[in-house]
Amino acid sequence: MSEKDLIKEDEMEDNVTDTATQEGSTDQPNAEEVDPIEQMEKEIADLKDQNLRLFAEFENFRKRTAKERIELFGSANQDLMTALLPILDDFERAIKAQEGNTKDSGTQLIYNKLENTLKNKGLKPMEDSTGKPFDADLMEAVTQIPAPSSKLKGKVVDEIERGYQLGNKILRYAKVVVGQ
Repeated sequence: MSEKDLIKEDEMEDNVTDTATQEGSTDQPNAEEVDPIEQMEKEIADLKDQNLRLFAEFENFRKRTAKERIELFGSANQDLMTALLPILDDFERAIKAQEGNTKDSGTQLIYNKLENTLKNKGLKPMEDSTGKPFDADLMEAVTQIPAPSSKLKGKVVDEIERGYQLGNKILRYAKVVVGQ
């Protein structure tokens, strides 16, 4: 073959390659030739998803802060209530000491006002635990003594200090003596 024939053959191969490339490009669009409508729809879907996630995050934040606010209001007086419990105990002791004396009803009146005010703020006294089985979730055993009867073994013989709750939270455990 002559040189001219070789050049013609090379040109023909180049033309065939270019034709195949052009045909392939019609089947697959270039990255630059993306449909703008599809691109906008994709952006809209992404923005909707982002908006939905932000809305859900905000709702969770709102619910969490509302729950924290309720808990704060429920326990806001906890320190004050804890400080007033010994005074309430002293009033109870004073009233027991004056049981025979009816002249001093002022102590009882003040005790009732204090107790009612604390109850209105959410303070609840626990029930008397004398004679009930010892419950470590609600009581604190101060000491153990030999049970006066076999029925009182493992049960509360005497309650030294009454327990109190503020809402559902235990503010002070009942201090008790347990029979052994």
